[in-house]
Amino acid sequence: MRILIVGNGGREHALLWKLRRDAPAATFFATRPNGGMVHECAAVDIAPTDVVALAGWAAARRIDLAVIGPEGPLAAGLSDRMRQSGIPVFGPSAAAARIESSKAYAKDLMAAADVPTAAYEVHTDPGAAEAYIEACGAPVVVKASGLAAGKGAVVCETVREAVRTARSMLAGTFGRAGSKVVIEEYMEGEELSVFCLAHGEDFVPLLSSQDHKRIGEGDTGPNTGGMGAYAPVGFVTDALMTEVGERIVAPVLGAMAESGCPFSGLLYAGLMITADGPRVVEFNCRFGDPETQAVLPLLDSSLLEPMMAVAESGGLGGHSPVFRDGAAVTTVLAAAGYPGAYPKGAPISLPPMPTGVEVFHAGTQLERGTPVTSGGRVLAVTATASDFATARRQSREAAGAIEFDGRQFRRDIGWREAERRG
Repeated sequence: MRILIVGNGGREHALLWKLRRDAPAATFFATRPNGGMVHECAAVDIAPTDVVALAGWAAARRIDLAVIGPEGPLAAGLSDRMRQSGIPVFGPSAAAARIESSKAYAKDLMAAADVPTAAYEVHTDPGAAEAYIEACGAPVVVKASGLAAGKGAVVCETVREAVRTARSMLAGTFGRAGSKVVIEEYMEGEELSVFCLAHGEDFVPLLSSQDHKRIGEGDTGPNTGGMGAYAPVGFVTDALMTEVGERIVAPVLGAMAESGCPFSGLLYAGLMITADGPRVVEFNCRFGDPETQAVLPLLDSSLLEPMMAVAESGGLGGHSPVFRDGAAVTTVLAAAGYPGAYPKGAPISLPPMPTGVEVFHAGTQLERGTPVTSGGRVLAVTATASDFATARRQSREAAGAIEFDGRQFRRDIGWREAERRG
């Protein structure tokens, strides 16, 4: 069996790690693999967004399954091109990927399907945006409608800050991604990530998780792509997951199917658990990063089997994921300056890790056999244990043992869970 992983971040390393355990005899390929992936697969020197070249390469190699990790290639239509070339692919069409690539589309879809989410308006004119912000008051959330690498949502504490942010986005701070802005009500509560394997209107949820988007401890400072995550989340009950499925996931999948762009792949619901129940913060059309690095190490059953069922358009094939007891905590190590400008090329000292700890590479590459930094988020250190407190301590300690110039990481990943547990 020949499996292609599209992408080379921490999420893709975790997917490769899991799928290699599901199919140890398979041959794996990855697009421009990072310094951790390069020893575990064959390299494909084609950019993930080079849709024509990558689909042609996959067809020529008779790839049995293509797993598309990042949102960019999905939005660019890679899964469509792969399917046209006869390649089984796990990932939605470009039309379905709009649930992430256009926040304006996603909000309108939710409104039509009566899915609980924040009140909002979409604007392209700075003056109209300012008027709506003034009517809303603060705090208020301003989002670039398009893809912005997880950094396009800004929680603004004052009207002045919100106006400045909206005007900046519309003026090109995020390029075309900010040509439309979504201005929405600020929601109070605790965030929750729910992944669902989905095909048409059929879906099955994976284990709940929670990530930490802010750079600073105590959830302070600017948003990042994610500084850590843990799974499962203690306050999540079967009743809550049922409500999420019935009120959020099922209506959205039904609306997409009815509108002619059915979803097939991994639907990620980013939720706020408010006093009135779960409400949608955003949808993503792929596995989240770093939540994937926390969820997959707890998955005892095969991920490959339901992925193949979905890719071959056979639905989910009755597959139901089985997770082990215990907990996983993931701590992300980032480069100095991240989420702003950051240096590259710092050598990484990576000592042997204890049993139960996995290091997933993200922004790394090898130079003469030595891993060096090459991105903002460099490594994700995941510890699994029979209890949350042990997993949290082991993740934090293992992250602290890794060294490179300017290294930064949060030592409080899972702090809400720790407070709940006393």
